[in-house]
Amino acid sequence: MPDHPEAERALAWIGALYDIEARAADDPARLAELRRTESAAVLAELKAWLWEQAALTSLSLGKAAAYTVANWDRLTRFVADARIPLDNNATERALRGPVVGRKNHYGSKSRRGTEVAATLYTILETVKLHGVDPAVYLAAAITAADRGVALLPWEFAAAAQPVASGQRGDTPV
Repeated sequence: MPDHPEAERALAWIGALYDIEARAADDPARLAELRRTESAAVLAELKAWLWEQAALTSLSLGKAAAYTVANWDRLTRFVADARIPLDNNATERALRGPVVGRKNHYGSKSRRGTEVAATLYTILETVKLHGVDPAVYLAAAITAADRGVALLPWEFAAAAQPVASGQRGDTPV
């Protein structure tokens, strides 16, 4: 940040939030507690600093700080609900494929072909969100379609989850 070296302080606070998240591992109860205590404290320091920067309305840093403070409740909602991720990186990654595909389909020769591609991207991203290998799902969905059955991604994912005995459930095909 050559134009605003003081912004390194904000980056350090953001880094601290990620460190707190990492300490929780995959324990939602621990994450909720850490967010309620430690993340809230880090955010309080960050917000106080942002208010100071927001007064600098002629600088880009001041404008960014004012924008952040104006959206503070939405940006910090994750503290009250451990189900909300700290960032939206997973969403951004999920959107990358369809956006690239959309750009590739600008030259499509038919509207229907573009619609089919969009539907396929949607199905694949839904399958990935449910933790299922897209190739495995597509093979099962094609087999089911041959029998006249529509196999929905979440149904396939639920049936493929490990059961209490440690074995896989019946794969719906």
